[in-house]
Amino acid sequence: MPKIWSRSLFRCALKRFSEKDISLSVMNRCATNVLFTFLAACVLVSSSCSDKAEFPATPFIQFTKFEQLKSVDGKDSVGILKLYFTDGDGDMGLGAADTLAPFNKGSLYYYNFFITYFEKQNGVWTKVVLPPPFPGADTLTNNSRIPNLTPTGQNKSLEGEISMQLFTNNPFSTFDTIRYDVRICDRELNMSNLVQTSEIILEK
Repeated sequence: MPKIWSRSLFRCALKRFSEKDISLSVMNRCATNVLFTFLAACVLVSSSCSDKAEFPATPFIQFTKFEQLKSVDGKDSVGILKLYFTDGDGDMGLGAADTLAPFNKGSLYYYNFFITYFEKQNGVWTKVVLPPPFPGADTLTNNSRIPNLTPTGQNKSLEGEISMQLFTNNPFSTFDTIRYDVRICDRELNMSNLVQTSEIILEK
């Protein structure tokens, strides 16, 4: 089983839009907070009921920001990746019991949050696969599993922000410029568009 290289703090601030009750003159509103823990990650889901919003069934993501955080010695070691996302039918995320094919370990779809790490090596963007931390260990990966976010109720549309904390300092490399390519996938195996972060320059 691949390990989560980032030991990701994965936070999803989710806005769920429900249908208006047209029998009322005032639109119902609600707000809830639910805390999930999965693997080495945490997910915070904030839901609010508002006007119905319609989005495509295929997930959509948009890169919004990458925040660099300094270590105690003033070096760049951790960053927070932020993405805007939508999913029109709400079939986003996997539960702990979702381990049968195609969501079994070893399958591409065991994960639903895919992050590819690149370094600019001598002016050329190069995909980097980090080696196992010790002989016989699994290959390190940033990929992760978003937990089940499907709303209850008739309207399943999802819209929100994903924030994921990543370790940015590759100890096996001296190159100081990196980027990430990101995609997400729903339970129908619909893959989102691919987005790239901006160029990230590290102080190592």
